[in-house]
Amino acid sequence: MIKVENLSKIYDDVTVVDNLSFHLEKGKVYGFLGPNGAGKSTTMNMLTGYLAPTKGTISMKGIDLLKAPDKAKANIGYLPEIPPLYPDMTVTEYLMFAAEIKGILTKAFQKEAVDKVMEQMMLTPVARRMIKNLSKGYKQRVGFAMALLGRPDILILDEPTVGLDPKQIVEIRNLIKKLKDGRTIILSSHILSEINAVCDRLLILSRGKLVADATAEELVAKYNRRQILEIVLKGNATGAENMLKRMKEIESYRFLSEDAQSCKISVTVKEGMDIREKISSGCVKEGYVLLELKVTRVTLEDVYLMLTKEAQ
Repeated sequence: MIKVENLSKIYDDVTVVDNLSFHLEKGKVYGFLGPNGAGKSTTMNMLTGYLAPTKGTISMKGIDLLKAPDKAKANIGYLPEIPPLYPDMTVTEYLMFAAEIKGILTKAFQKEAVDKVMEQMMLTPVARRMIKNLSKGYKQRVGFAMALLGRPDILILDEPTVGLDPKQIVEIRNLIKKLKDGRTIILSSHILSEINAVCDRLLILSRGKLVADATAEELVAKYNRRQILEIVLKGNATGAENMLKRMKEIESYRFLSEDAQSCKISVTVKEGMDIREKISSGCVKEGYVLLELKVTRVTLEDVYLMLTKEAQ
């Protein structure tokens, strides 16, 4: 459904997106992840045709986005993080206007399309209200409804649950799962639990590079071959960090909490190694009291942090 080959975006001497290639299939939801500055928004803007790439190709259903932009864009529904709403229109007026822009030409078909997306997004009770008087959550739903107009085969959703309450978030998640039938959906979010609950496959970016293209289960299984230790030490963090830096068996570490009396640290050990005894003796040598040491299982959050740190 979507084919991206050697996609790059360079501003002056800064490479924001660096040689991305991936293929996205129909009937799946793809999670688009990465820290701030990773190139997610720039990539999504190129996928929607808003930005031209410095090099590379993008095709939508076999149509080259650069050579036939209007034809390719007709397949895309896009919800940006801040929906482009007109506050002085009612919900119905705005969606009728958007339907006309999207090429739904007759008033009868426009009304049918608008009624359908308002029902899907539970907007019918506020159909006559001015957009400026809506809550942030309802505004987000109006933007989502606009993206659904014209029944696009490709949906690109940038933080679609921003501003929604927990009940609404669950409703949107369920809607996304239903909408993927016959479509390709790209979902960008910073909420890993949301990505894990909805997405079939994850694309993780860091520093403009694609560092993972796999299911959440595949990523967690791969990194579960590494030992993850959670240690609690009595004392400040400075000496503990110096000790950990000297241990070549450690792949990465991060401080989970610290105060004047103690610090809690998550330590990822290189594959095939067990350093529990070395940590224990190291603490004695450095004058630390080891309050707690336990082996934990890798979570998706751990994998995400490891991948994005490795690429920095």
